[in-house]
Amino acid sequence: MPDPHAPRQPSGGPGQHVVADQSAVFAALADPETHGLPPGERVTRIDTHGAAVFLAGPFAYKVKRAVLFPFMDFSTLEKRRAACAAEVEVSGAGAPGLYLGVVPIVRRNGALALGGDGEAVEHAVKMRRFDTALTLDRLSERGALTPEIARALAQTVAAAHAAAPVRRGFDTAGRLASYLADNTAEFAARPDLFPADAAAELTKRSKEALEHVAPLLRARSAVGFARRCHGDMHLRNIVLIDGAPTLFDAIEFNDDIATCDVLYDLAFLLMDLWQRGERATASTVFNRYLWTADDAMIDGLSALPLFLSLRAAIRAKVEAAGLGHLEGTARAEGEARVRHAFAAALGFLASPPESMPRLVAVGGLSGSGKSTWAAREAPGIGRAPGAVIVRSDIERKRLFGAAESEKLPPDAYGAEAGEKVYARLRALAARVISTGQSVIVDAVHARAEERAGIEAVARAAGVPFAGCWLDAPAAELVRRVEARKGDASDADAAVVRHQLSYDLGEITWTRCHPPVSSGAAAQASDRRP
Repeated sequence: MPDPHAPRQPSGGPGQHVVADQSAVFAALADPETHGLPPGERVTRIDTHGAAVFLAGPFAYKVKRAVLFPFMDFSTLEKRRAACAAEVEVSGAGAPGLYLGVVPIVRRNGALALGGDGEAVEHAVKMRRFDTALTLDRLSERGALTPEIARALAQTVAAAHAAAPVRRGFDTAGRLASYLADNTAEFAARPDLFPADAAAELTKRSKEALEHVAPLLRARSAVGFARRCHGDMHLRNIVLIDGAPTLFDAIEFNDDIATCDVLYDLAFLLMDLWQRGERATASTVFNRYLWTADDAMIDGLSALPLFLSLRAAIRAKVEAAGLGHLEGTARAEGEARVRHAFAAALGFLASPPESMPRLVAVGGLSGSGKSTWAAREAPGIGRAPGAVIVRSDIERKRLFGAAESEKLPPDAYGAEAGEKVYARLRALAARVISTGQSVIVDAVHARAEERAGIEAVARAAGVPFAGCWLDAPAAELVRRVEARKGDASDADAAVVRHQLSYDLGEITWTRCHPPVSSGAAAQASDRRP
């Protein structure tokens, strides 16, 4: 008699990867009686390409699908059990109290039951149930991803990467090359979703990009930027718990897949936000993540277009693999998502004129709205996910080893310190531009030589420059700085009144009035100094 737990070849033709029938297990877990629920209470089922999740009462039970992909092997009962145990260990570390253990689904007295004695026919990850309306994909659908959530999300990701085990010497480029090969094969198997010409173009662009950044990836791996990361960090795998973004459902089935450059891990989140139209949120997460990182993180931005493209291509491939579980309208919507992700993968590696790097500087007295202006403009400048914001208030705090909202002593604002801050702004701007990413430099720029200095950076790099000067009435400047809370700027009313006495010299930058539409001022005043 054949072993019912032994794997079989994937069935159903191209794009189908199912190796065993789990319908009886799924039916049992969908039955309220299995969970001892009171009359009238239902079980909610959620399906993905790799799992089926059953929400019952205060708990959730996640069963790994019996599937065999080039990138994920859940083809045997033991592999699925081991993957459940690994998920509890890996994801539970970053989400205390959420993961409760592994529970067997057993056959007892001719029926399937959750836990207890009997033959284990399947296993499930048991989790404490959370409000699925608070996953970030749902918040995005409701337009509820606030700037506060974006700032907290950046901190959560940065903390997760800081705690992630370092894997020095990991062959990042080799791993990405294997993804490209897998993508090529999967795309070829589904010409109905991935036109051959477009798939060939994506493969060509991806290989060229990987060849270009491979030395950089090796260097980054050698110094510790390759880590055992989350690996699957998109909005559906992040939930607000007690108001804080919490990562869950990390890659547990393959350490090599979860091990990657930290920017490649971040790229999944940025790609997901960008493709959902959450571009301001993507920009905030991107910039606040960089503000917490070592300067060397900037160099990795050269690989960001490839990282974003690969993440989109893999999403297209994985979504395509899951279409077999969908019917009717749901399938049509799924196919639309596949095509959207595939088009994005091509787009991230395109080089239209508007994606070329540029340097934008914004100046004005404290309270004039520079940082608000920069945050609103950044998503519309250069390639995804927008311009890097280099802000004098942040860099001053970093120079003095202070937290963002920690007040600095007066000597941190003396002439010598000021010169160091502006020198750092120029150096960081040049470093960002060298990667192909655009940059906004946010500082008072009160002195003519400070304005000339940042223009010179653009001239030396051979990129377009745009300068924007913000004005506001004196009373409004004072009102704004007095209203600030928890901001990186230490300016108060006395600082504003002192600045009002400055001899600003001739202001040749475009005078702007915040807020302005994204990218408008930068494009209107675009010039080469």
